[in-house]
Amino acid sequence: MTQDELKTLVGQAALHYVVPGEIVGVGTGSTVNKFIDALAAMKDRIRGAVSSSEASTARLKALGIAVFDSNEVAELAVYIDGADEIDGQGCMIKGGGAALTREKIVAAQSRRFVCIADESKRVTVLGKFPLPVEVIPMATQRLTRQFAALGGRAAVRLKDGQPLVTDNGQHILDVTGLRITEPLAFESQVSQWPGVVTVGVFAHQRAHVCLLGAGSGVETLTFQ
Repeated sequence: MTQDELKTLVGQAALHYVVPGEIVGVGTGSTVNKFIDALAAMKDRIRGAVSSSEASTARLKALGIAVFDSNEVAELAVYIDGADEIDGQGCMIKGGGAALTREKIVAAQSRRFVCIADESKRVTVLGKFPLPVEVIPMATQRLTRQFAALGGRAAVRLKDGQPLVTDNGQHILDVTGLRITEPLAFESQVSQWPGVVTVGVFAHQRAHVCLLGAGSGVETLTFQ
């Protein structure tokens, strides 16, 4: 199966985790787009969604699914989102789509995080994929030096030759050369650096379940 077909497969499989009558948390990215398309088939059985990005909001609304502001919802039963990497404990690197801050917010208000990904995203140790970090622009050079002290190489993410601006009006640093063996401690450390809005390690909000698209079908990984 192609990677696109695997994404469609896990997007459809994620429907089994949607709780009828409730509001579902919806992430961002190409795999999540497959889930949103599948969700349209049961839109009359849910109240709507809380979205982690402007792009997902637009897609949901185009399919007739109501989108709520996160402040209107105390708690979500489930959050469905993809990952750039996921390890054996359910810790992830996220932010390839530049929506990591809102993704982490929605994940934090959800009782369950269901990750949908293809098998290429499974890793033993996080860090092969460049780590996205949303930052306040005035802190860029100092944060670049702090990552260098950890052995990382940080570069500002560009779009059309200019720094990409997130939905929150900030910039993204993509950091390569890291080997994140202790995701929980790393996330806590970098989150304290002045100028960091959100680090793309999801260890405090790790996945409870991962639906992994493989050649043989959907593999379900459950994390304690």
